[in-house]
Amino acid sequence: MIQRQEYLNSLISFRDKQLIKVVTGIRRCGKSTLFELYQDYLRSDGITDEQIISINLEEGEYDEIETYKQLYSFVTDKLIKNKKMYIFIDEVQRISDFQKAIDSLYVKKNCDVYITGSNAYLLSGELATLLSGRYVEIKMLPLSFQEFVSCFPQDTSRERLYADYIQNSAFPYALEITKPKDRRLYLQGIYDTIVLKDIVARRKFPDMAMLKSVTRFMFDNIGNLCSTKKIADTMTSAGRKIAVHTVESYLTALTDCFILYQVGRYDVKGKQYLKTGDKYYVVDIGLRYALLGTKKTDIGHILENIVFLELARRGYEIHIGKVGNSEVDFIAFGDEGEEYYQVAYTVVDADGSTLKRELAPLEAIKDHNPKYLLTMDNMPTSSHNGIKQINVIDWLLK
Repeated sequence: MIQRQEYLNSLISFRDKQLIKVVTGIRRCGKSTLFELYQDYLRSDGITDEQIISINLEEGEYDEIETYKQLYSFVTDKLIKNKKMYIFIDEVQRISDFQKAIDSLYVKKNCDVYITGSNAYLLSGELATLLSGRYVEIKMLPLSFQEFVSCFPQDTSRERLYADYIQNSAFPYALEITKPKDRRLYLQGIYDTIVLKDIVARRKFPDMAMLKSVTRFMFDNIGNLCSTKKIADTMTSAGRKIAVHTVESYLTALTDCFILYQVGRYDVKGKQYLKTGDKYYVVDIGLRYALLGTKKTDIGHILENIVFLELARRGYEIHIGKVGNSEVDFIAFGDEGEEYYQVAYTVVDADGSTLKRELAPLEAIKDHNPKYLLTMDNMPTSSHNGIKQINVIDWLLK
């Protein structure tokens, strides 16, 4: 079992705090395993099995729980008077009005409540209103490159591991599957489950084939500026007519289930968020390979996608930077201010023009916030008038 130490530490830090702990993330990213790891930690700290109530609502043994009242009764029947109880509920969104049960458990002084969900709407609408100020969200992703590397012998080539990371997937269980064909089937299964359970079943979309076509288009255009009109026009020109508002609904559904992440633009000089020109990144490059095939390499945008995911793991608020007519790949807003990141697979060429081109947007920013150029070039960290050029594998592993 891979120790997801960063996420585990988050749960430990919020233990016994008067907050509902909500772990969100795409299916199979490791939320249930995280709960198992945390429960083991609790046992090591003197908590007995009777004090832990763990329910995975996707398991058949809990099929009889269909309403929030039944969920509440199931849990309260197991509570022990005058004992601290730790309550874990996986995939809680399967129960209609589940927030009413969670709120009722939350107000009990001896209950520490933890829930997971595979959809962003878990924390929207009525839940956000009812539980406002009462929960903390822990956003979970598949394995980081550092976590992935920790599963292999220390003398394994980092470059080889990076290639495996992007092609073989960062979903934890994918590491246990050795045959490429079986791994593709596993990833395809994750994708199909998301489409069927988290999108079609909830949203009642009638045209699954069109939804899959839009998904493939988005996977094929990671890191490109995408407007809903452009997507609709592309689908229509390919003989699949689709309305702009339908595309918008599909994109919302895909981001809600965490298979895609939407990144807006920010005007660095004007210090304002822009309403147009969004980009999208996929939650796992291995999943992209499973859908599009290995011919869809696009190594530059793949690297950009990996950097985006790592920045998200590190807790940054991320935007695309507009600097005049130029663009900075990412502005990362963190606890210590802004950081700027430009990503390029390589900047090595005969005349230095690539390096000059990649540095130009960063040099156009006149503030003194940290600026980084991340590349796969195997050279020591260097500085270009204060802009640090770092090997991206070093950056991913630090």
